[in-house]
Amino acid sequence: MTGGSMTKAELVEEVSRVSDLTKKHSEVIVDTVFKSIIDALHRGEKIELRGFGSFRLRKREPRKGRNPKTGDKVDVPPKKVPYFKPGKELKDLINREAEEAAAEEESSTTPPDALAV
Repeated sequence: MTGGSMTKAELVEEVSRVSDLTKKHSEVIVDTVFKSIIDALHRGEKIELRGFGSFRLRKREPRKGRNPKTGDKVDVPPKKVPYFKPGKELKDLINREAEEAAAEEESSTTPPDALAV
């Protein structure tokens, strides 16, 4: 695990590599998936991807904020914010991989004679 982030271009590259499609076709697929998710959220729908997670909107109520520069109070309007909730299977996969990596690291750093004790 590198700890970095995957860009859209890297995602398109991965789809192209795994599916044996051209990068152009893969980009159309990735763009279509993103646009479909955005359009469904815009209509107020919830998107459920079994084994992965769900996308939904959360409503933020109007509130009073403060301008950090002047200190004046400002009205912050209500808004909708997209929210992703990971599914149980995704959480389990991520945690299992992390546990396996930790177990591998532990076994490689333990001297062989320490196990005999």
